[in-house]
Amino acid sequence: MSDEKKDILPGAMANVGPRKSKSTILVAAASVWLSITVFLLWARTSQIIIQDALGIFTASSDEICPQLAPLVPSTNAEIWEQVGQVYGTEEFKNKAIDWLGGAVRVPTESFDKMEPVGVDPRWDAFIPFHEYLHKAYPLIHSTLELTKVNTHGLLYHWKGSDSSLKPLLLAAHQDVVPVDPRTVNEWEYPPYSGHFDGENLWGRGSVDDKSGLIGILSAIETLLQKDFTPRRSVVLSFGFDEEASGVYGAQQLSKALLAKFGENSFAMIVDEGGGYSTNAGAVIAVPAIAEKGYLDVRIEVASPGGHSSVPPEHTSIGMLASLLVLLESHPYEAHLERNTPVYGLIQCVGAHSPELPGSIRRAIKRSLHSDKALRDVEKEFFQNPMFKSFAGTSQAIDLIQGGVKSNALPEQAWAVVNHRIATQSSVGAVKSRDTAMLSHLASQFNLSYSAFGELVHGHSGPAYGNLTLSDAWGTALEPAPVTPTVKDAAPFRLLSGTIKAAYNSHRDLKDEDEVKIAPGIMSGNTDTRYYWKLTKHIFRYGHWRMETTKLPGIHTVNEFIVVDSFVEMIRFYATLILNADESDTI
Repeated sequence: MSDEKKDILPGAMANVGPRKSKSTILVAAASVWLSITVFLLWARTSQIIIQDALGIFTASSDEICPQLAPLVPSTNAEIWEQVGQVYGTEEFKNKAIDWLGGAVRVPTESFDKMEPVGVDPRWDAFIPFHEYLHKAYPLIHSTLELTKVNTHGLLYHWKGSDSSLKPLLLAAHQDVVPVDPRTVNEWEYPPYSGHFDGENLWGRGSVDDKSGLIGILSAIETLLQKDFTPRRSVVLSFGFDEEASGVYGAQQLSKALLAKFGENSFAMIVDEGGGYSTNAGAVIAVPAIAEKGYLDVRIEVASPGGHSSVPPEHTSIGMLASLLVLLESHPYEAHLERNTPVYGLIQCVGAHSPELPGSIRRAIKRSLHSDKALRDVEKEFFQNPMFKSFAGTSQAIDLIQGGVKSNALPEQAWAVVNHRIATQSSVGAVKSRDTAMLSHLASQFNLSYSAFGELVHGHSGPAYGNLTLSDAWGTALEPAPVTPTVKDAAPFRLLSGTIKAAYNSHRDLKDEDEVKIAPGIMSGNTDTRYYWKLTKHIFRYGHWRMETTKLPGIHTVNEFIVVDSFVEMIRFYATLILNADESDTI
């Protein structure tokens, strides 16, 4: 989730532009809707969801962002009604508070650059958490098969009666981001108190991601209480270092899953992600079907040292500064393309947000076939930098270092540029572009130039120094494969219908189609980065109500979840398990 969330709403409004045209009103309304509904999750510093109709918006103009009917369990109707009645009681609400509050009260912080399990004692924090889960969910631990992977990874297997059906995989992570000790006094309630104030449950992990983990386990525990036995196997995969890139957790879990089940062995995967909110007159749920790629480029300049009293024309720091200025003055171009997630966002806004002016809706609809209309829509929406950044590859200079003393010439200076790679691009394309962009300055400064292990150019005579580009941490990641969402994509249909059924199940609605489904994309990365080989159908969705009045403190102070929203999450997971269980098409 984004660390900049406290600025999201003011920024979204302020960046729309000075004009008050209908087009600008559209951008403002859509920006507010986007800022709230996409606020979540899950990248290291910018885990935001954008709504998308990829695979849907290619339909005819009268079928833009089409919607599916709610999917209520039929074969499992009786058990669904039974657990639904349970979820509606005050007794169960109190139980849900106890379950989640107890989980929050067990700190499970993960940190960057931790040593392996068995070496770094900080991993021992997960031992009491496992003990808590065993005590809190006795039926799960007496019924499901539990395998511990790399000591702390939890792999549950609820075996179904029909082995020909591909299992459903539900994922979450046990770890939470650390609480900065300097901010403890800024919390309304202690960060590991799990305090319930009558409406909200407070504490680190109450949203990210113990709500997902506890929501899944609570749904299964209640199904077991009603003696439900699955036809389709259900597998749970709970990593323990998602907040530190998942190398020891999800990466090892994925190896265990591949060894046990094989490639393309799961019907679908649902991991942490966004939820739903009401904006611009529409209730929109946002299951993410893709993730942007990732690359940190280290730019390093090395040149001779010496005493500062006899300086050269350019020091290593000075040359590095020029290179960085060049990059920042040439951001990646972003264009609205019909086969991209942001265009899908705009299509869904136009199709399902009744408060948007009719003229804008018509312009969006015309952009399906008119390049001029497409450019006009691009111009208006890209007044908001957030839309523009998500339409293409972004770059941000996040780290810089050089020099050791004020009277000594720096022999080395380096910086790291973070890239979030658009779904239509690649790691290779970003490397090539950065390499080409800096080539001229390397020659101008008489630097020997190497990029990503290849010599770009040397010199016939002696070079003054060296310029080197590299993958800073060896963590480059391609954009995730896009999950199919066309009409015959059965897992997407099942998820969409499940979201609507869970949303409708405890509301007195005049319109059963009140909540609209708009597939999304995440700029950050979840544990699913390691699960691509397991299935083509990966969704990042948590079915939580994204607040419009207060931001839920994810990755910062005062994290909380609305308890009624958490109970609905449990409804969602139970409905998903039952719907998947009776499906013969996924």
